[in-house]
Amino acid sequence: MLRFSIHYGLHFVIPLLLLVLLYRSQWKQLYIFFLLAMVIDLDHLLANPIFDPNRCSINFHPLHTYYAAIGYLTLVLPQKTRWLGIGLLWHLLTDQIDCWMQGWSL
Repeated sequence: MLRFSIHYGLHFVIPLLLLVLLYRSQWKQLYIFFLLAMVIDLDHLLANPIFDPNRCSINFHPLHTYYAAIGYLTLVLPQKTRWLGIGLLWHLLTDQIDCWMQGWSL
């Protein structure tokens, strides 16, 4: 349960808190990009089973690969796509942290 809370806290709560603290005037618009980044989890639908709590998403699902991360990194460069790219990279970082926690007895 603790691992679940950490994982989804990193996906949803931490970005929200950081944006509210650092970007008070536009945090709502920026948070939408973090929420849109969750769309890459649609690639879980290609897996069997769709959800496996002991599976590391990184380099298993197509939109969770290091190659995809390079594409997300390029989205950070243009100002118009910067926040989407940051949201996607944050998503991958959160999933990577979850992979590291798999062996922990939380």
